[in-house]
This record gives sequence, C-alpha cells and structure tokens, in this order.
Amino acid sequence: MPDLATPNSILKFAAAAALAALLFGCASEPPRSQLGTSAPVKPNPPSQSVKVQPDLRPYASIGGYRAAAISGDYAAYPALAQFIEQMVQKHGFDREYLNGLFSQAKRKQWTLDYLAKSDQGLKGKPSKGGWTRYRSQFLDARHIDAGVAFWRTHQAALQRASRQYGVPAEYILGILAVETTFGGFVGNHRVIDALTTLGFDYQRRGEFFRSELESFLVMTRGEGIDPAKPVGSFAGAMGLGQFMPSSFLQWAVDFNGDGRRDLWNPEDAIGSVANYFAQHGWRSEQPVVSNTRGSYSGIDSLEPGIDREYPLGTLLQAGIEPAGNCGCDYPLRLLLLRHQNTDEYLLGHPNFYVITRYNHSTHYAMAVHELAQAIRRGYQRLAG
Repeated sequence: MPDLATPNSILKFAAAAALAALLFGCASEPPRSQLGTSAPVKPNPPSQSVKVQPDLRPYASIGGYRAAAISGDYAAYPALAQFIEQMVQKHGFDREYLNGLFSQAKRKQWTLDYLAKSDQGLKGKPSKGGWTRYRSQFLDARHIDAGVAFWRTHQAALQRASRQYGVPAEYILGILAVETTFGGFVGNHRVIDALTTLGFDYQRRGEFFRSELESFLVMTRGEGIDPAKPVGSFAGAMGLGQFMPSSFLQWAVDFNGDGRRDLWNPEDAIGSVANYFAQHGWRSEQPVVSNTRGSYSGIDSLEPGIDREYPLGTLLQAGIEPAGNCGCDYPLRLLLLRHQNTDEYLLGHPNFYVITRYNHSTHYAMAVHELAQAIRRGYQRLAG
C-alpha cells in the first residue's frame, strides 16, 4: 500500500513495519522515501487474495514462450511444476508455454533478505513519535502539489468517478498520493519475478503469493498482456493504485472505455480506486474521523486500533466523546496516534475502516485522510 517497491530507506527501524503492512494488506512497496516509516504500514493496495474461478476460454499465448521443461533459476522446483500442472488443469494454460515463461523468471534474493529482516519486527505497539515520523513521509509539498496538479489535469475523470461511485475525489487522490505519488514511482520489479520468488521461496506467505501468481496469469491472459512485461512493487502490486492481481480481477474497471483495464492509465486507476472504495462500503456524505474530548478516565479499558469497534455509549462511559456533533448511530473505532511529545485519540467512522481495507494500518488510513484534505484545500485555493 502503497509504491512499496523502492529500497531507499530513511528511518531504519521503520522498514520492518513498512513491509509488514504490505504483506497483510494492499501490497505495494514503500514509496522512495517510505521504507523507513515506524508504524505498521501494510503496503497493500488491495491485497485480499481470493480463489480464482476457472477460465477455460481459448486465448492466444502472449509472448511466444515455449519449453519442454523449466530451466533457469526455477528449474529444480517441484512446487512450481505442480503449480503449472494446476494452471493447465484449472485454467487451460499450455504446459510448454508456462515452462517457457517460468524459465525466464528470476529469483529476487534482495526481496527475500529484506523480508527476513522485516519479519523480525512485525510485532509491538506503536512507538512514541511513530505517527510523527510516518506522517512526515507524506504530508509535504511534493505530495500535495502533485495531487493538486493531478486533479486539475484529470478533473473530468475524478468528477465522473465521484458521481458514479459516491467517493469524493480527494480520497481517490489520497490513495494515489500515498501509493505512487500519482505514478511517479510505480515500481521497477517484474511482477512475474516478484510473485514467483515470494510464491516459492517465502514460506511464511507462500500460499498467498502463489494465489496472486495464479491471478496474475489469468489477468494477463485475459487482458492480452505479455506476462513477462508488467513491472510493479517487490510484492507484485501494480499501477498507480498498486493493486495486487486478485484485486485487479475483482475491482479494476475500464474507466476510459478503451476496452482494457489498465491500472497504469490514470483514468482507469481513478475509476478502479473509486470502485474499490464503493465495493467495500464507502458511505457518501459521512465523515471519516472525528476529534475527541473528555476526561479519558476509562481509556485504559479500551483497545485502540482498527480491529475493535465500540458503541458511542461505551466510549462516553470511558470519558471519550466526539469533539463535535457527529450523529453517530453506529459503532466507532478508537484510534491512537503517537506524536513526538503527546498521544492523540481520534474516532474512526465506517469510512475510515473502508480506507484500511486498502491497507490494514491506522497510520496509512490517516495519511490518506490528511492528504485528501490538504489536496482539496490546495485545489480550492487555485480554483479561486
């Protein structure tokens, strides 16, 4: 979630958390300056893997790959041969075509080394100043100015997406800003290499990535793409919005009407992110977060984070109330943001939770929310 694909690290101890997010959420690599964030950053554009339905329609084999047996980095991998057999039986792929394709796949040792280090830092509560450090990677002039410029360039598509899906333009832009800075860096890893490496050499999440590899092959065949050509994050996330292949199959849309779903195309990316939010329950005209006030006398009895929700009455009993009239007739999530010198508690509405379906991280969703607001203010100022 985010592109979590660049190895430029800024805050050393946060690299582990940044990647943790990717593997449990949207799966994008950290943008160039992001590999050092401190809170769990699940780079995960949409990354919830699902079972791919069999697709036996006749397709031309794109790329001209052919081999009687697998050679190269994955020649001695029985699990890959078994996977190919599954693709033949389930989806009607040509065995020799896949043998030839995977003979071209490269094992990404850098990715495996990085994940081995990152896995050691997956656990633990947010550290003091964690939100301050994370926020600084995104709430800057570069992201905001790029968002305003992108809005002005693609105003018609954003307006149409907002009208069709009920998602404000600024939240679509917030996602694209955090993920790839509007396409400024979409990743430079071949997706076939990334997913093959993680599917067959990364035991902790191998099943997930093999499922994504299955989706990727079905996706490229259906869209008429050479599967050796797409590049993305080190975890296989693609395009301006960093969709994993299973998310592409479920939620990507052809928003510019050219007959193809192309997440590297700004209009298709805009429509796809809006559709993703809509399908995950975005509520038009409802808030995302609320500030809090009160005595906080019972704060220790509650668990902050996106995995627990509380009726407003329970929060009031704990001395926590919305700073304004939120009209909350639904459960809320208690959010903890750790600044350098203080802790801040906010209330997350259902729309906040929708953002975390893109990337399962409080910090990620707050960065999207604050960037959305900042980009909207910048756009309105230019509009007069």
